[in-house]
Amino acid sequence: MEWYELFIGFLLGVVEGLTEFAPVSSTGHMILVDDLWLNSSSFLGQEVANTFKIVIQLGSILAVIVVFRNRFKELLNPKELLAIRSSGPTKKLNLLHIFIGLLPAGVLGLLFEDYIDENLFSIKTVLIGLVIGAFFMIAADLSGVKRQTTATLDEISYKQALGVGLIQCFSLWPGFSRSGSTISGGVLLGMSHRAAADFTFIMAVPIMFGASALSLYSKWEYFTMATLPVFVVGFISAFLFALLSIKFFLKLINKVKLTPFAIYRIALAAAIYFLYF
Repeated sequence: MEWYELFIGFLLGVVEGLTEFAPVSSTGHMILVDDLWLNSSSFLGQEVANTFKIVIQLGSILAVIVVFRNRFKELLNPKELLAIRSSGPTKKLNLLHIFIGLLPAGVLGLLFEDYIDENLFSIKTVLIGLVIGAFFMIAADLSGVKRQTTATLDEISYKQALGVGLIQCFSLWPGFSRSGSTISGGVLLGMSHRAAADFTFIMAVPIMFGASALSLYSKWEYFTMATLPVFVVGFISAFLFALLSIKFFLKLINKVKLTPFAIYRIALAAAIYFLYF
Protein backbone atom coordinates (compact mmCIF):
# COMPACT_ATOMS: atom_id res chain seq x y z
CA MET A 1 0.00 0.00 0.00
CA GLU A 2 1.53 3.31 -1.14
CA TRP A 3 1.57 6.38 1.08
CA TYR A 4 -0.43 8.42 -1.42
CA GLU A 5 -3.19 5.78 -1.31
CA LEU A 6 -3.37 6.13 2.47
CA PHE A 7 -3.45 9.90 2.03
CA ILE A 8 -6.42 9.57 -0.32
CA GLY A 9 -8.16 7.43 2.31
CA PHE A 10 -7.43 10.12 4.89
CA LEU A 11 -8.79 12.91 2.66
CA LEU A 12 -12.00 11.02 1.92
CA GLY A 13 -12.41 10.41 5.65
CA VAL A 14 -12.04 14.14 6.26
CA VAL A 15 -14.70 14.87 3.63
CA GLU A 16 -17.02 12.27 5.19
CA GLY A 17 -16.52 13.53 8.73
CA LEU A 18 -17.01 17.21 7.90
CA THR A 19 -20.07 16.71 5.71
CA GLU A 20 -21.94 13.71 7.15
CA PHE A 21 -24.09 15.68 9.57
CA ALA A 22 -24.28 18.98 7.74
CA PRO A 23 -27.22 18.96 5.29
CA VAL A 24 -24.94 19.01 2.23
CA SER A 25 -24.64 15.24 1.45
CA SER A 26 -21.47 13.51 2.55
CA THR A 27 -21.89 10.75 -0.03
CA GLY A 28 -22.37 13.37 -2.74
CA HIS A 29 -19.23 15.21 -1.66
CA MET A 30 -17.18 12.03 -1.57
CA ILE A 31 -18.35 11.05 -5.05
CA LEU A 32 -17.52 14.52 -6.40
CA VAL A 33 -14.12 14.73 -4.69
CA ASP A 34 -13.18 11.15 -5.54
CA ASP A 35 -14.43 10.99 -9.13
CA LEU A 36 -13.14 14.41 -10.11
CA TRP A 37 -9.79 14.45 -8.30
CA LEU A 38 -8.72 11.53 -6.10
CA ASN A 39 -9.83 8.48 -8.11
CA SER A 40 -9.66 5.84 -5.37
CA SER A 41 -11.13 3.25 -7.77
CA SER A 42 -7.78 3.23 -9.60
CA PHE A 43 -6.22 1.23 -6.77
CA LEU A 44 -9.22 -0.11 -4.82
CA GLY A 45 -11.38 -1.12 -7.77
CA GLN A 46 -14.85 0.35 -8.38
CA GLU A 47 -16.76 -2.07 -6.15
CA VAL A 48 -14.45 -1.61 -3.16
CA ALA A 49 -14.25 2.17 -3.72
CA ASN A 50 -18.06 2.45 -3.58
CA THR A 51 -18.13 0.33 -0.42
CA PHE A 52 -15.35 2.43 1.12
CA LYS A 53 -17.50 5.55 0.75
CA ILE A 54 -20.21 3.82 2.76
CA VAL A 55 -18.14 1.94 5.32
CA ILE A 56 -16.10 4.90 6.55
CA GLN A 57 -19.42 6.30 7.76
CA LEU A 58 -18.84 3.95 10.71
CA GLY A 59 -16.31 6.52 11.93
CA SER A 60 -19.03 9.15 11.89
CA ILE A 61 -21.37 6.74 13.68
CA LEU A 62 -18.86 6.37 16.48
CA ALA A 63 -18.66 10.16 16.77
CA VAL A 64 -22.46 10.36 17.18
CA ILE A 65 -22.37 7.68 19.87
CA VAL A 66 -19.71 9.66 21.75
CA VAL A 67 -21.61 12.97 21.52
CA PHE A 68 -25.01 11.44 22.42
CA ARG A 69 -23.70 8.74 24.79
CA ASN A 70 -26.00 9.77 27.65
CA ARG A 71 -29.05 9.70 25.39
CA PHE A 72 -28.12 6.23 24.08
CA LYS A 73 -27.74 4.98 27.65
CA GLU A 74 -31.28 6.18 28.35
CA LEU A 75 -32.67 4.62 25.17
CA LEU A 76 -31.13 1.24 26.00
CA ASN A 77 -32.11 1.30 29.67
CA PRO A 78 -34.48 -1.68 30.23
CA LYS A 79 -36.86 0.55 32.18
CA GLU A 80 -37.15 2.94 29.25
CA LEU A 81 -37.84 0.18 26.72
CA LEU A 82 -41.39 -0.10 28.05
CA ALA A 83 -42.07 3.65 28.13
CA ILE A 84 -44.18 3.63 24.98
CA ARG A 85 -47.58 5.23 24.49
CA SER A 86 -50.03 4.23 21.79
CA SER A 87 -50.40 7.69 20.21
CA GLY A 88 -49.65 11.38 20.52
CA PRO A 89 -46.54 13.00 21.96
CA THR A 90 -44.55 10.96 24.45
CA LYS A 91 -42.84 12.19 27.58
CA LYS A 92 -39.49 10.88 26.37
CA LEU A 93 -37.90 9.69 23.15
CA ASN A 94 -37.76 5.89 23.03
CA LEU A 95 -36.64 3.12 20.70
CA LEU A 96 -40.03 2.90 19.00
CA HIS A 97 -39.52 6.43 17.63
CA ILE A 98 -36.20 5.30 16.17
CA PHE A 99 -37.66 2.11 14.69
CA ILE A 100 -40.58 3.96 13.10
CA GLY A 101 -38.20 6.56 11.65
CA LEU A 102 -35.87 3.91 10.23
CA LEU A 103 -38.39 1.52 8.71
CA PRO A 104 -39.32 3.21 5.39
CA ALA A 105 -35.79 4.02 4.18
CA GLY A 106 -34.48 0.75 5.61
CA VAL A 107 -36.93 -1.32 3.56
CA LEU A 108 -36.33 0.67 0.36
CA GLY A 109 -32.57 0.57 0.89
CA LEU A 110 -32.61 -3.23 1.14
CA LEU A 111 -34.78 -3.56 -1.96
CA PHE A 112 -32.80 -1.18 -4.15
CA GLU A 113 -29.25 -1.39 -2.73
CA ASP A 114 -27.78 -2.96 -5.88
CA TYR A 115 -29.60 -0.56 -8.18
CA ILE A 116 -28.39 2.47 -6.21
CA ASP A 117 -24.77 1.22 -6.22
CA GLU A 118 -24.81 0.51 -9.94
CA ASN A 119 -26.76 3.51 -11.26
CA LEU A 120 -26.79 6.44 -8.84
CA PHE A 121 -23.15 6.79 -7.76
CA SER A 122 -22.25 9.33 -10.44
CA ILE A 123 -21.44 13.03 -10.65
CA LYS A 124 -24.60 13.91 -12.61
CA THR A 125 -26.97 12.18 -10.18
CA VAL A 126 -25.23 13.89 -7.26
CA LEU A 127 -25.67 17.33 -8.85
CA ILE A 128 -29.37 16.64 -9.34
CA GLY A 129 -29.71 15.55 -5.71
CA LEU A 130 -27.83 18.61 -4.43
CA VAL A 131 -30.11 21.05 -6.25
CA ILE A 132 -33.46 19.36 -5.57
CA GLY A 133 -32.52 18.81 -1.93
CA ALA A 134 -31.51 22.46 -1.60
CA PHE A 135 -34.93 23.70 -2.73
CA PHE A 136 -36.59 21.27 -0.33
CA MET A 137 -34.52 22.75 2.52
CA ILE A 138 -35.44 26.31 1.55
CA ALA A 139 -39.11 25.32 1.46
CA ALA A 140 -38.78 23.89 4.97
CA ASP A 141 -37.28 27.13 6.28
CA LEU A 142 -39.96 29.26 4.63
CA SER A 143 -42.98 27.28 5.72
CA GLY A 144 -41.90 25.05 8.58
CA VAL A 145 -40.96 27.73 11.10
CA LYS A 146 -44.58 28.88 11.34
CA ARG A 147 -45.69 25.40 12.41
CA GLN A 148 -43.17 24.67 15.15
CA THR A 149 -44.82 23.00 18.13
CA THR A 150 -42.05 20.56 19.08
CA ALA A 151 -39.08 22.27 20.69
CA THR A 152 -37.12 19.34 22.07
CA LEU A 153 -36.25 15.75 21.24
CA ASP A 154 -38.52 14.36 23.98
CA GLU A 155 -41.61 16.07 22.54
CA ILE A 156 -41.44 14.24 19.19
CA SER A 157 -44.55 12.12 18.48
CA TYR A 158 -44.71 8.77 16.72
CA LYS A 159 -46.57 10.42 13.84
CA GLN A 160 -43.74 12.89 13.39
CA ALA A 161 -41.18 10.07 13.55
CA LEU A 162 -43.02 8.23 10.76
CA GLY A 163 -43.23 11.39 8.66
CA VAL A 164 -39.50 11.99 9.01
CA GLY A 165 -38.86 8.34 8.13
CA LEU A 166 -40.88 8.61 4.93
CA ILE A 167 -39.11 11.80 3.91
CA GLN A 168 -35.76 10.16 4.66
CA CYS A 169 -36.38 7.87 1.67
CA PHE A 170 -35.33 10.77 -0.59
CA SER A 171 -31.84 10.49 0.88
CA LEU A 172 -31.30 7.15 -0.88
CA TRP A 173 -30.55 9.31 -3.92
CA PRO A 174 -26.87 10.34 -3.53
CA GLY A 175 -26.58 14.09 -3.16
CA PHE A 176 -30.00 14.62 -1.60
CA SER A 177 -28.53 14.23 1.92
CA ARG A 178 -29.92 12.19 4.78
CA SER A 179 -29.57 15.00 7.31
CA GLY A 180 -30.89 17.53 4.81
CA SER A 181 -34.00 15.50 4.12
CA THR A 182 -34.72 14.49 7.71
CA ILE A 183 -34.06 17.88 9.32
CA SER A 184 -36.17 19.56 6.64
CA GLY A 185 -38.88 16.95 7.09
CA GLY A 186 -38.83 17.41 10.84
CA VAL A 187 -39.15 21.19 10.52
CA LEU A 188 -42.05 20.82 8.08
CA LEU A 189 -43.73 18.50 10.59
CA GLY A 190 -43.48 21.02 13.41
CA MET A 191 -40.11 20.35 15.04
CA SER A 192 -37.56 23.00 15.90
CA HIS A 193 -34.37 22.83 13.85
CA ARG A 194 -32.42 21.57 16.87
CA ALA A 195 -34.97 18.85 17.76
CA ALA A 196 -35.01 17.68 14.13
CA ALA A 197 -31.19 17.66 14.04
CA ASP A 198 -30.91 15.69 17.30
CA PHE A 199 -33.43 13.11 16.05
CA THR A 200 -31.60 12.90 12.73
CA PHE A 201 -28.25 12.22 14.35
CA ILE A 202 -29.55 9.56 16.75
CA MET A 203 -31.54 7.86 13.99
CA ALA A 204 -28.44 7.87 11.77
CA VAL A 205 -26.58 5.36 13.96
CA PRO A 206 -28.57 2.18 13.18
CA ILE A 207 -29.29 3.05 9.54
CA MET A 208 -25.65 3.94 8.77
CA PHE A 209 -24.41 0.86 10.59
CA GLY A 210 -26.89 -1.30 8.67
CA ALA A 211 -25.95 0.23 5.31
CA SER A 212 -22.24 -0.28 6.02
CA ALA A 213 -22.71 -3.88 7.15
CA LEU A 214 -24.89 -4.70 4.11
CA SER A 215 -22.38 -3.16 1.72
CA LEU A 216 -19.48 -5.04 3.32
CA TYR A 217 -21.38 -8.31 3.18
CA SER A 218 -22.48 -7.98 -0.44
CA LYS A 219 -19.03 -6.87 -1.69
CA TRP A 220 -16.87 -9.06 0.57
CA GLU A 221 -15.47 -11.08 -2.34
CA TYR A 222 -13.75 -7.97 -3.73
CA PHE A 223 -11.73 -7.25 -0.58
CA THR A 224 -8.12 -8.13 0.15
CA MET A 225 -5.91 -7.45 3.16
CA ALA A 226 -4.11 -4.86 1.02
CA THR A 227 -7.19 -2.60 1.14
CA LEU A 228 -7.54 -2.73 4.94
CA PRO A 229 -5.10 0.14 5.76
CA VAL A 230 -7.07 2.56 3.57
CA PHE A 231 -10.29 1.66 5.40
CA VAL A 232 -8.64 2.08 8.80
CA VAL A 233 -7.20 5.50 7.93
CA GLY A 234 -10.52 6.64 6.44
CA PHE A 235 -12.41 5.41 9.51
CA ILE A 236 -10.14 7.27 11.96
CA SER A 237 -10.16 10.55 10.05
CA ALA A 238 -13.95 10.36 9.58
CA PHE A 239 -14.40 9.85 13.34
CA LEU A 240 -12.17 12.75 14.37
CA PHE A 241 -13.60 15.27 11.93
CA ALA A 242 -17.21 14.14 12.51
CA LEU A 243 -16.70 14.69 16.22
CA LEU A 244 -15.74 18.31 15.54
CA SER A 245 -18.44 18.95 12.95
CA ILE A 246 -21.33 17.52 15.03
CA LYS A 247 -20.62 19.78 17.99
CA PHE A 248 -20.22 22.80 15.73
CA PHE A 249 -23.38 22.06 13.72
CA LEU A 250 -25.60 21.55 16.78
CA LYS A 251 -24.57 24.96 18.12
CA LEU A 252 -25.22 26.56 14.74
CA ILE A 253 -28.44 25.04 13.39
CA ASN A 254 -31.03 26.98 15.41
CA LYS A 255 -29.29 30.25 14.55
CA VAL A 256 -28.69 29.95 10.81
CA LYS A 257 -31.39 27.38 9.87
CA LEU A 258 -31.08 25.46 6.58
CA THR A 259 -31.06 28.12 3.87
CA PRO A 260 -27.30 28.95 3.99
CA PHE A 261 -26.53 25.26 3.46
CA ALA A 262 -29.02 25.16 0.59
CA ILE A 263 -27.34 28.14 -1.10
CA TYR A 264 -23.96 26.40 -0.75
CA ARG A 265 -25.39 23.25 -2.37
CA ILE A 266 -26.78 25.15 -5.35
CA ALA A 267 -23.53 27.11 -5.78
CA LEU A 268 -21.46 23.91 -5.59
CA ALA A 269 -23.65 22.11 -8.12
CA ALA A 270 -23.51 25.09 -10.51
CA ALA A 271 -19.72 25.38 -10.20
CA ILE A 272 -19.16 21.66 -10.84
CA TYR A 273 -21.57 21.69 -13.79
CA PHE A 274 -19.97 24.64 -15.54
CA LEU A 275 -16.40 23.50 -14.83
CA TYR A 276 -16.79 19.89 -15.93
CA PHE A 277 -19.82 19.71 -18.20
